[in-house]
Amino acid sequence: MAKTVFITGATSGFGKATALLFAQNGHDIIITGRRKERLESLAKEIKTKYSTSVLPLCFDVRNNDAVVSAIHSLPNKHVDILVNNAGLASGLNKIQNGSLDDWEKMIDTNIKGLLHVSKAIMPLMIDNQKGHIINIGSTAGKEVYQNGNVYCATKHAVDAISKSMRIDLLEHGIKVSQICPGAAETEFSEVRLHGDVEKAKKVYTGYEPMSAGDIASIIYYISSLPENLCINDLVVTSLAQANSLYINRK
Repeated sequence: MAKTVFITGATSGFGKATALLFAQNGHDIIITGRRKERLESLAKEIKTKYSTSVLPLCFDVRNNDAVVSAIHSLPNKHVDILVNNAGLASGLNKIQNGSLDDWEKMIDTNIKGLLHVSKAIMPLMIDNQKGHIINIGSTAGKEVYQNGNVYCATKHAVDAISKSMRIDLLEHGIKVSQICPGAAETEFSEVRLHGDVEKAKKVYTGYEPMSAGDIASIIYYISSLPENLCINDLVVTSLAQANSLYINRK
């Protein structure tokens, strides 16, 4: 049966791959993101390739008023699956040299943005006494590493929020899952390094990292399990990576 899937950060990486995979499998898609042109391009691609509905909503998850307005505008107040994917790393400095702008961007997107969207969507799921929230965490939410400081802190927060959501929403029959990927070759490092493409490429050299499609397939798998099963927490890396600190580069 077709489900309605709400995906944040759908203009690239995990979010885009996830939207395409759910659409391919006949589900109705609500895609969100800040970059209007990319969002509309993805919506057009889905409409062209797949016989399913797609609704693009352009807003920044950091802006709670925009989040609430967009979700209130939904023609059908129903969401089966929420994929809280919007997130980023910004900067790679020791904490004493960190940029306040970078810190605020990560805190406002990775923590507050996730909370803004979740708070607006959860009442819809509670009314239905059913739903599934999938939060995209990181191996950086399981340990810390040099120069990771505030990014790691935001992903540790996602870990705690996910566990808390699972407890608080238990009585309403709502699943909460966290997926914590290791290194995956997307725009992540380019964004983190403020557009330094050459330096970003080096992050993924010497081994085979995961792809956006790999994570999308895991999101889809988790969402399609029997109703009485819930994967609460899943850490996934490529074969070459043990955790945030250790990668076997050839």
